[in-house]
Amino acid sequence: MAPLRQDVDPDEAGLDAKALDRLDQYFAHHVDEGRLPGYLVSVARGGRVAHLTTYGHRDVAAGLPVEADTLWRIYSMTKPVTAVAALLLVQEGRLSLDDPVERHLPVFANPRVYEGGSGDEVRTRPAAGPILVRHLLTHTAGLTFGFYYSHPVDALYRAARLESSVPPGANLAETVDVYASLPLQFEPGTQWNYSVASNVLGRVIEVVSGQPLDEFFAERIFRPLGMTDAGLHIGPEQEERLSELYGETEAGGIEPIPGLPLKGRPRFLSGSGGMVASAHDYHRFMEMLRRGGELDGARLLTPATVALMTANHLPDNADLRAFGAPAHQEPGNAGVGFGFNVSVVIDPARTLAPTSPGAYGWSGVATTTFWVDPGRDLTVQFMTQVRPKTLKVFPELKRLVHEAVVD
Repeated sequence: MAPLRQDVDPDEAGLDAKALDRLDQYFAHHVDEGRLPGYLVSVARGGRVAHLTTYGHRDVAAGLPVEADTLWRIYSMTKPVTAVAALLLVQEGRLSLDDPVERHLPVFANPRVYEGGSGDEVRTRPAAGPILVRHLLTHTAGLTFGFYYSHPVDALYRAARLESSVPPGANLAETVDVYASLPLQFEPGTQWNYSVASNVLGRVIEVVSGQPLDEFFAERIFRPLGMTDAGLHIGPEQEERLSELYGETEAGGIEPIPGLPLKGRPRFLSGSGGMVASAHDYHRFMEMLRRGGELDGARLLTPATVALMTANHLPDNADLRAFGAPAHQEPGNAGVGFGFNVSVVIDPARTLAPTSPGAYGWSGVATTTFWVDPGRDLTVQFMTQVRPKTLKVFPELKRLVHEAVVD
């Protein structure tokens, strides 16, 4: 265990300390008003942490503060890690981006696509082509989530007990079999729909590598990068540092809610959202990407592979709003494309918050987020533990960090 530490003063890194103070005051106000339990934010340039703030509590009832070594459920910030795991196998020639998924998971042979109707009256047709590995990495496979309530296929996921993306008691292989039994929402490669694709990708990694997903992550990513607390579960010695999870109430406050059952190895190993990590862990992961796939002598990916991962893969350089399924055609997706399990800024002028071309990152459902800005040599992460209803803090976070960069 190694907590994240500040390395340099902000001015040495070309950051405005007063602007960073405004950032801290903004989020401290949210804590003081009871909208957040506590938070950690770090801003680094050139690999050196120039701003690190912790404030509030990791456990409000117990009065335990957020500290630099606090552990966080990072949910969908797991997905970029799963992408790196898959790309390790691609680099080794054991997996291809253009492999049909059925080559590794035969249950995906002969996929069918939604044509019309609902419930028991759903009509399907054979898909025009197979689901490819690259479709899983870009969320263009035609898969979905049961919680969208925006398409008849979403309802079929709920009927299959996939409200939380996994049937009760199922493991990864069993869950993926259920996904494969359901129709696709659209032809593979023709739309973007955030989905269970990373769980399918996790199962592909298991089959190709011959290792359980958590063991592959630990051996090939966490240990080489020195991500000493990262994993799909925690041990007894880590329990005291794990933040409680909260949900936003209708009144705008927060209340404790159940979180991932991280204490003890889970039956379901989720490449979509199963990770726990410290700020030090995710800083190491971000820095590996910023440095083109290498950190402190440990090379995971080649620079070309990182460039491929962080490029926009939507056709005709489309953004998520234009290429997204109806559930994703929202203003916040304008100007943002998608790489391999990361969003990629393609038109800063159309985004809702100040940003730079080529900046990439992703967020988690408990209001965690990260991004890497290659043009500004910048890595940023924000950690808290609130599942929101109306709370939206990321645009202000991006604005405040953007204002702090002075050269």
